[in-house]
Amino acid sequence: MKDRCPVFSDLDSYRLTDEPFYRPAGTEVAFFEHAYTHRLPVILKGPTGCGKTRFIEHMAWKLGRPLITVACNEDMTASDLVGRYLLDAHGTTWHDGPLTTAVRSGAICYLDEIVEARQDTTVVIHPLTDGRRILPLDKRGEVVRAHPDFQLVVSYNPGYQSRTKDLKPSTRQRFVAMHFEYPDEAVEAAIVAKEASVPIELAAQLVKLAHRTRALKDRGLEEGVSTRMLIYTATLIRAGVEPRESCEATMTQALTDEPDVIRALRGIVDAHFA
Repeated sequence: MKDRCPVFSDLDSYRLTDEPFYRPAGTEVAFFEHAYTHRLPVILKGPTGCGKTRFIEHMAWKLGRPLITVACNEDMTASDLVGRYLLDAHGTTWHDGPLTTAVRSGAICYLDEIVEARQDTTVVIHPLTDGRRILPLDKRGEVVRAHPDFQLVVSYNPGYQSRTKDLKPSTRQRFVAMHFEYPDEAVEAAIVAKEASVPIELAAQLVKLAHRTRALKDRGLEEGVSTRMLIYTATLIRAGVEPRESCEATMTQALTDEPDVIRALRGIVDAHFA
């Protein structure tokens, strides 16, 4: 069995060369810079599609750090994060997982929707989120000390919390938390106009529509129309799709299967595109 140390020849593939567009809604950029300066682990909390992922992409670019993103799911194991022995052209060799690669190389590791992962998987991050900043690799018999530039960032949507999908207090209390909401109307309209390359007037009209759907949260909808959905809608409209048809595909049908809620959403769309 060969036990080669991994190399990071492809680490540049995790660097963002172009600035991701992000419009600050408050002091979040400065706050994150302070957190990164002290290498504090960070939780990004907020509804789906409100800009959490774009924010961390922007910050990784701004700080000049590679960003390794993991989309968490209920089938993800600890080995998926830290690594495993695999058969390859050289025999049986160790292959670092994305978390271990970030720890060794000094990248920012972003675990998106952390509550989707099994709790017995997320405990592997605990030694990285206190003064030890270590990652034990039990199968390899190695303790990896985090590179000085390494930072751990996780995100989740509190609106989808349940007793079976929540962060344990022993995990939550290891992070500093940043709460995200949808931007105010003017900022959100500017984001939609920029991202979808549409006139600001159309973007503002779509944002007003979104605000009305968000008022239906907990009254038939788990979430209202997100900023991401608005960008999809505006993109289709710019491409020549009729506004009602665009809203039907990107909002109404995407948000719910309930006939009563679908009728309510169609009524909102009709009122904005009469």
